[in-house]
Amino acid sequence: MIEWLRKVSLFQHLKDDQLESILRISRRRTFPAGTTLFREKDTGLTFYVILEGSIKLFTKSGNGEEKVLSLVAGGESFGELSLLDGRPRSASAQTLEKTIVLELSTEQFMSLLENHFDITRAILVELCSRLRATNEHVNDLTFLDERTRVVKSLIQLASRSGKRDGNLITVRMTLNYDELAQMAGVAKASLSEVIRELEARGILQFGSNEYTLNLQMLRG
Repeated sequence: MIEWLRKVSLFQHLKDDQLESILRISRRRTFPAGTTLFREKDTGLTFYVILEGSIKLFTKSGNGEEKVLSLVAGGESFGELSLLDGRPRSASAQTLEKTIVLELSTEQFMSLLENHFDITRAILVELCSRLRATNEHVNDLTFLDERTRVVKSLIQLASRSGKRDGNLITVRMTLNYDELAQMAGVAKASLSEVIRELEARGILQFGSNEYTLNLQMLRG
């Protein structure tokens, strides 16, 4: 478990005895794909650290239409916002595959922040990063065309969780077409059209539960 914790960005500067103390106060849980960890408007009681797997954060409109906000994977954390400001959850969280997490209650999370400034600083950096990403997404929806938004979303997923081999980056496809379209802010038909074009140009290749980006063809 210590080796897994070392892969978590929040804990990368901690020593073994500090990691052991986190393990003592947290609870490890495994969830199958499709499990809802919490829903939008729920009271926030738990902070999550993903050890393995992936989770989508999303909201729903009044008519039930879903909007994927982000994808979080192994080594990342989420759920701190409600614990910090005491307000209800701003989004829902659902596993996309079998996922292993560490859970910390509000009291344990606050104790962690009080005792480890490195973790407090890392969380502040992460919150700032999410705010910048939100601002960038609003800007993209305002100024970028649909094709560019799709390509940018594919590149961002590849950058975060892809495996590179020369000019090729392969990404496990945990989001389905609907979810990928929501993340890019385009209609599913537009997403399919852009993907067909990228495949025809040799930039993109979809396989079984994965896709591959050819950086050389993309630059061309």
